[in-house]
Amino acid sequence: MSSAQWNAGETHGQTQAKTEEWMQSAQNTADRTCDKMADSKESAQQGKEQSAGFIQQTGEQVMHMAQGAIDGVKSTLGMNEKK
Repeated sequence: MSSAQWNAGETHGQTQAKTEEWMQSAQNTADRTCDKMADSKESAQQGKEQSAGFIQQTGEQVMHMAQGAIDGVKSTLGMNEKK
């Protein structure tokens, strides 16, 4: 085998090894990105659930306050019927 052929074979091997290294690095980056996206989606879902609970609780408080106000007005006007 000539020196030129040996050098070409060595260069080919180095190129192939470097290509595999880059591909593995790209795969690792893609995997980390997917993991981060999944984490972000989970965090968003938790935030959505917390917000929904807060809005529901606030709505119930407003309803109770309004009912209290209605009862107060009825009592003041003598319309509060308790049977």
